[in-house]
Amino acid sequence: MSEPTSGPQAPGETCGAVRSLSSLTRRGALVTGLAALASPFVLRSARAAGELRVLTWEGYAEPEWVKPFEEKHGVKLSIVYTGSVDEMFAKMQGSKGADFDVVAFDTSSFKRYIDGGLIRPLDMARIPNAANLSPAFRDVPSIRRGSDQYGIPFAWGSLPLIYDKKDFPATPDSWEVMWDPANAQRLIALDDANNNITLAAMVLGFKTPFNLDDAQFAAVKDKLIAQKKLLLTYYAGFDDGVNIFAQSNIKAMFSMGEPQVAGLNAKGVDAAFTIPKEGAIGWLDCWTVSAGARDPDLAFAWLDACLSPKVGAYLSDKKSYGNTTDEAANVRNGFTYADKLTFLETPESFEERVALWNEVKAAP
Repeated sequence: MSEPTSGPQAPGETCGAVRSLSSLTRRGALVTGLAALASPFVLRSARAAGELRVLTWEGYAEPEWVKPFEEKHGVKLSIVYTGSVDEMFAKMQGSKGADFDVVAFDTSSFKRYIDGGLIRPLDMARIPNAANLSPAFRDVPSIRRGSDQYGIPFAWGSLPLIYDKKDFPATPDSWEVMWDPANAQRLIALDDANNNITLAAMVLGFKTPFNLDDAQFAAVKDKLIAQKKLLLTYYAGFDDGVNIFAQSNIKAMFSMGEPQVAGLNAKGVDAAFTIPKEGAIGWLDCWTVSAGARDPDLAFAWLDACLSPKVGAYLSDKKSYGNTTDEAANVRNGFTYADKLTFLETPESFEERVALWNEVKAAP
């Protein structure tokens, strides 16, 4: 399986998508000094002045496409940014979706939104720009329920293997480097129950890493305890992982995302990332229409506008995210490995995973 590369870079070397330290968090602070996009929206509609209420992450409702949308439709956007997945769900659940018209969240959350009646099925005929979606994002099972589709893929990234190139002259091709005794005490992993269990299941070759049976849970537990003995520590947060890696002569880590490479490079570490042969966990954020949308036509128009390839190019060129509509932008930024990712789904039991993870961390 090939590693993600871009242009003249060697396989596995840092991709262009991780160039910006200002996007060190997955949905971090807005990048300053950005060039404006040419407007992908041309005609102003006859819609009466109104409001579109948006609940999203920073970076997903930028002036480069918000302003043309407002001008075209004669409306104003009321944008609420969220700080966490749980906060977003609580805001939607509190009003049964009546406080917002459109919402963006990742594939692991769709089950509870659909079960809670908080979002509505999409009328794809009202989203003609869905034709711009790259093949990897045209059939995502977790955003469907029966014949209904509830989300439109918008931005994506991964939790790749990050490594110090001085310690790995050849790009690591397997996650097993995180279980290699030769690397003992020079490895770190994020402190996250669901992602560690999912990754261990993938390394063990389980075909459904989000739906494990008792025997598979036991095998995953043993695998993670074996790894714990080799780790220097677990880390919490992008900055924490970067700082520990840079200060402790770490060789490799299970990362929180590609932008951690930029943080390490800024600290003088010759780091790179790769997608090993077992694949990697991927996150995929999607736009949805709230069950409480006041003007569904306007909500669908927003989803359509966000699927402009110019918006996709901006996400990759300026925000360091993979996009779903402009493959050329993905290629020039090194986001060429979506087909190697296992995108997050709702697991069989968050509670059981947290309990197992606590047992792993408590193990000697």
